[in-house]
Amino acid sequence: MSKTSAALRRSALFAALILTICVVFGAVAWAATASPAMSMSIAPTATYARSFAFAEIAKPTYTASPTIAPTQTLVPTAQVQIMQDTPAPEYAAPNSPVYGGNKYVLVDISEQHMYVYEGETLVYSFVASTGMHSATRVGTFSVLDKIPNAYGATWDIWMPNWLGIYWAGSMENGIHALPILPNGATLWAGYLGVPISYGCVVLGTYDAQLLYDWVDIGTPVEIQW
Repeated sequence: MSKTSAALRRSALFAALILTICVVFGAVAWAATASPAMSMSIAPTATYARSFAFAEIAKPTYTASPTIAPTQTLVPTAQVQIMQDTPAPEYAAPNSPVYGGNKYVLVDISEQHMYVYEGETLVYSFVASTGMHSATRVGTFSVLDKIPNAYGATWDIWMPNWLGIYWAGSMENGIHALPILPNGATLWAGYLGVPISYGCVVLGTYDAQLLYDWVDIGTPVEIQW
């Protein structure tokens, strides 16, 4: 046998060996992928974070909102009068009480304004409303009584921080905060600064509280044009 024939034979045997090895490995790989047990262990398992949840939520039902009483009303008709018909307290006297202090209240009808003094010092300056058609009496009076919340039974209104200053027949006229109607609304809110009442001097709610706390029984009250 020549050297060339021997070399060719060795090459053929080596190629046959390589082919046999490839066939064996291919069979093993196919068996691994076809086996259920092997596929469960090899296949990756995906895990997802849950970003939402379901819940049983009752269908909403309609509930009517509570009705809120208005805070402002229009100017009343001519039948409405703002003068207190509550009897004066027992300590009030028809005549001006004796007063030895230096407090003084000035109401200017032409300006619709109230000036409050202690001696020569102006303590308060309030926008006010006096009576329509010159219904507020001009003159020098004094604080006859103080009632935290006077009730006018004839007109069914409340007059907070009542300060009685003079009598008009059997009715007492005075200074008070914006009246409160039975439904809780504030009468004449937004109309201060123009003649609006039927005789009383009307102040804003906060201003009336300040004046009520400051004045004394007998404090002089002058009303002028």
